[in-house]
Amino acid sequence: MRAALKQSWLYPTLEPLVPAFRQLLVLSLAISVLALAPPVFVLQVYDRVVFYHGLSTLVGLVIGVFIALGFDFVLRQGRSRMLRSIALRIDVEVARRVFRKVLSLPLRTLESRPTEYWQSLFRDVDAIRNAFSGASLILLIDLPFALLYLAVIFAIATPVAWILLLALPVFVFMGWRSSQTLATANAEERRATQSRDTLVAELMAGRATVKALDLDAAVRPLWEERHANTIEESIARGSQGDRFWNTGMSLASTVTVLLTTVGALAILDQRLTIGALIATNMLGSRIVAPFNQLVAQYRSFAQTRHAVTRLGNLLEEAEEPQQSAVEPGRPKGAIVLEQVTFRYAQDASAVIDAIDLRLDPGGLHALIGPNGSGKTTLLKLLQGLYTPTSGRVLIDRADLAQFSRKQLARWFGYVPQDCFLFAGSLRDNISKGCPHASDEAIVSAATRAGLHSYAMELPKGYGTEVGEAGARLSGGFRQRVAIARALVGNPPVLLFDEPSSNLDRQAEEELAASLIELARDHTVVLVTHSPVMLNACHSVVALDRGRVASAGRSGEVLPRLLRSAPPPARRQSA
Repeated sequence: MRAALKQSWLYPTLEPLVPAFRQLLVLSLAISVLALAPPVFVLQVYDRVVFYHGLSTLVGLVIGVFIALGFDFVLRQGRSRMLRSIALRIDVEVARRVFRKVLSLPLRTLESRPTEYWQSLFRDVDAIRNAFSGASLILLIDLPFALLYLAVIFAIATPVAWILLLALPVFVFMGWRSSQTLATANAEERRATQSRDTLVAELMAGRATVKALDLDAAVRPLWEERHANTIEESIARGSQGDRFWNTGMSLASTVTVLLTTVGALAILDQRLTIGALIATNMLGSRIVAPFNQLVAQYRSFAQTRHAVTRLGNLLEEAEEPQQSAVEPGRPKGAIVLEQVTFRYAQDASAVIDAIDLRLDPGGLHALIGPNGSGKTTLLKLLQGLYTPTSGRVLIDRADLAQFSRKQLARWFGYVPQDCFLFAGSLRDNISKGCPHASDEAIVSAATRAGLHSYAMELPKGYGTEVGEAGARLSGGFRQRVAIARALVGNPPVLLFDEPSSNLDRQAEEELAASLIELARDHTVVLVTHSPVMLNACHSVVALDRGRVASAGRSGEVLPRLLRSAPPPARRQSA
């Protein structure tokens, strides 16, 4: 078991706690020894006090047993505090490691699984913490000490000890059998729960659409089906667990009956005393109870085992580079794509198909093309959010693959098509990527984004709370905040995906003027279909089905594209 643990990702976290676990075992041994006090007290009272009227002996026994109970209480409290301390340290280390791992994963890995999957990982962290702070760990610690009680029973009640010796393998077999039976049921219940929770997460993310289109009738049957499936799997798992639990309880009662029956016969044969029989029943319950709890605690053990496996699989996922071999200076912003191809899956068609492209430093470059031509995907490839299936992306003749996400985030400012804001103030959202940005830098970025005048009109100005995901702001306001967030770090390359989609004409013209000014010393690339933005661009790259259909100066490419476009269909009068 120790060798298997050393191969686990959890071992480095547990290894520093080995001394604490040793202390825990010593405390548990002391508690187990003190737990012998009540049965020994009963044994002595019936065998020495009752039959011999030994009142002085009774007083001594009572004093002794209460002292033992006092020590037992103190030691149990100490063990509980130690368990909480161990669980806290494990929780902090594991949660921190998992969170860092999630943040270091490539965007494609994060997009490949639903939100509920990532949320469930932190429930797995909770399962591991609970395993080291609750009844599960205490049960595992107390199980070996059952042999101590069995040895005492052999010493005081040999005629009935064989019953417990035969019963223990039966309980072990039941625990093993329950693990085999309930493993599949637990996995099915988890899958059903994740499916239901994924639907709920989608509904909450699209709640405005659900309400606007009155989709209640459409989504309710789907939710009821998934919820019913969750309940069905939970009932199936629960019924199987109850069957094993009830069987264990019946077996425990059977052991008590057999102990009492055989013990009574031994008393009649004068091979056992009444006190020894009562003490044996008390000790027998201490032996049987932990083994019976194995069945009840299996779900906790299974959850912990599966949680360790799932988190281990997560920690084996490939990460983005966390640091470069050297710290290069600020790039000028020359971007080159060499035979870049990208597929979302190995067997899928290419979204970007063998593109060769060069964007000179400085200037305002537009990406245009029909829906599905690969514009947004190309933007993500340009900043290293996606890794090309083949080919490479260069900035100032350096391959993006060698740089860490932290470096790339400093070099590329990005405004996605769906602008996401974090709960907090306007200032917090603008400075999210640059937490130490000065007020002057924040105001400058907001001014360039056309946000400053609007922010100053608010009662709390830059301290205004934006709400969850920016829900308190209009779409255009959110877009301005996202643009200011991209500008505040003054990156040499700025990437915009439809930056004017939520802006009115005046704001669009102001943004175009700001981008022209930025393009003097920044490389600005934007996906747009806006005539205002296209007229401001220096060059245009037209994409079609993942390939470059045309590229060059806007004054040359746009007229050529307009001439090749089919004329609009004429409306026939009635």
